Amino acid sequence: MPRRRRHEEHVNHEAWAIPYADLVTLLLAFFVVMYAISSLNEGKYRVLADSLAEAFGGQPRVVQPVAVGEAVPVDGTGAAGPIAPPIALASLGIPRRPEPASISRDEIAAIEHAQRLKEAMQQERLGALANELRSSLSGLIDSGEISVRENALFLEVEMRTDILFGSGSASLQSPADGVVRRIAGTLAPFPNPIKVEGHTDDQPISSPLFPSNWELSAARAASVVKLFVDGGVAPTRVAVVGYGAERPKASNLTPEGRNQNRRVVLVILAEPDPDEVDDVPPPAAGGGPALAGAGTDPAPVEAGGRP
Repeated sequence: MPRRRRHEEHVNHEAWAIPYADLVTLLLAFFVVMYAISSLNEGKYRVLADSLAEAFGGQPRVVQPVAVGEAVPVDGTGAAGPIAPPIALASLGIPRRPEPASISRDEIAAIEHAQRLKEAMQQERLGALANELRSSLSGLIDSGEISVRENALFLEVEMRTDILFGSGSASLQSPADGVVRRIAGTLAPFPNPIKVEGHTDDQPISSPLFPSNWELSAARAASVVKLFVDGGVAPTRVAVVGYGAERPKASNLTPEGRNQNRRVVLVILAEPDPDEVDDVPPPAAGGGPALAGAGTDPAPVEAGGRP
């Protein structure tokens, strides 16, 4: 008798869809709950939290505003002292920082235009002074004893010391006295600040009056300044600078170079603004100009090729 053939059981290959649908449903419910918590009314939550805190004997967590002059509650120690009113900065002597003022383009253009006009006037006065000096010292300029160099910011008058001083001396010779007074008469009407620089060669010097070239160069410049003041130049306009042998003009290896390095240079600066602080030192006691220490520079000029 033949055996009855057994039917194969049907395998459901889509059984995974049921747990997957359950998982998606649970995730949806989870995100709905999270969204509901995140959109909780903050005001109602604070009221509820305070009510629960008071019911269980605690202190409310919401900070209550305190007016100026009222007591500040402190946990465990009672009430503190009253809050002091804010202290004004003016009562402490502290100036209040001024508010930055806005400047229009027209105002900026006007300021720049005024600055250009002022610089043009200063250069015009400096040019007029240069012409006066060239006219007054034409003979010495032609002989090469004095040179005048003009710049937009300053004017240089260089005098060789062999026409001014003897070897190792800071006393002006007789012919040089008239030359320096002539220069002083030309400079007196002009308000420009003047630096008188003394320079020497590198030959060492040691004497009771001048232990080094620093003292010699400063003393020679001071001698010129003294005659300037006697000739009508205001003492507040002049300053003495002694460079010694530290700024040579030529090589000190030859006699000609050392002769060029022994010089006195007048640096006549452009006229300063009236409201600016004058950097020129005041005159010393007794009416004479203040002597700047050797190597000092009370009014430095670092433009136009000056060292």
